[in-house]
Amino acid sequence: MHQKADSMPSSKKLRIIFAGTPEFARIILDSIAGTGHNIVGVYCQPDRPKGRGRNLAFCSVKDSAISHGLDIYQPESLNEDNVKKQIFNLNADVMIVVAYGQILPLEILNMPKYGCLNVHASLLPRWRGAAPIQRAILAGDKETGVGVMLMDKGLDTGDILLEKKCIISDTDNAKTLHDKLANLGSKAIIQTLININKIKPIPQDVKGVKYAKKLSKDEAWIDWNDSAKRINQQIKAFNPYPIAQTYASTDKFTNKVLRILSSSVIVRDDRNDNPPGDIINSENGACMVATGDGVLSIENVQLAGKNAISIKDFNNAYKLIKLS
Repeated sequence: MHQKADSMPSSKKLRIIFAGTPEFARIILDSIAGTGHNIVGVYCQPDRPKGRGRNLAFCSVKDSAISHGLDIYQPESLNEDNVKKQIFNLNADVMIVVAYGQILPLEILNMPKYGCLNVHASLLPRWRGAAPIQRAILAGDKETGVGVMLMDKGLDTGDILLEKKCIISDTDNAKTLHDKLANLGSKAIIQTLININKIKPIPQDVKGVKYAKKLSKDEAWIDWNDSAKRINQQIKAFNPYPIAQTYASTDKFTNKVLRILSSSVIVRDDRNDNPPGDIINSENGACMVATGDGVLSIENVQLAGKNAISIKDFNNAYKLIKLS
């Protein structure tokens, strides 16, 4: 699918094709659009049914492309000959790929003058793959970053052109870290474009390879036998998706699914001998839960079909007895 814009940007520096789909890519496209480069085409995934009504919905990148008056292409596959010809005819100096959702054929990788550049949300080769932000938090990494990579036929295996580092704070979840890295990625790709003739690609160190597999909903279930530290990382890594969850029993219901949106680890001098999942303290708005190692303080929760609320408000409505 191709939608023709009414007009193209008048500024002409590098001829750029942009390929991306989600919000992370939109933030970067918006930044590039403000540089004066000539974005000759934007590729994103086709519109998909969404929500209860299953109405067709635009992806974030398409919304951005429309707002900037850019040409939009939404092929089901890049392997079709007509799509390859279309990309060739755009005569791009460089193609920038950010969470596009399709593998680029080798023929397309070799088309632009400066190749295809990928903005990846990790310090490669650590966390190659689909979920680098969540995997970094889940692993308890203290630092991550973004890299601009010269794409090759492998999965996130290309040479690095530029990296920018970012501290993962104790309060970061996947959403806040996503936003930090998207803004950092914007700066990184703009800097790369400025110096595209000068940057020397650096091969990745194969010793540090770690893969960030796609998230599954099953991973979101909390095992209270895990340590408080591990569960806290899980809660942060899976917010806003798929949201860590557990079964909750209160004075009004038994074993309902409860989503936990935020938490913190409690440092205690005394030993906790309560069974994992037991509520140790629910006074004064707090909710401390025993785990396999340590104590977790729950802060914000959500029942299915209800709004997210503080644990204090939750306990005012339902007295939490046990998590399992």
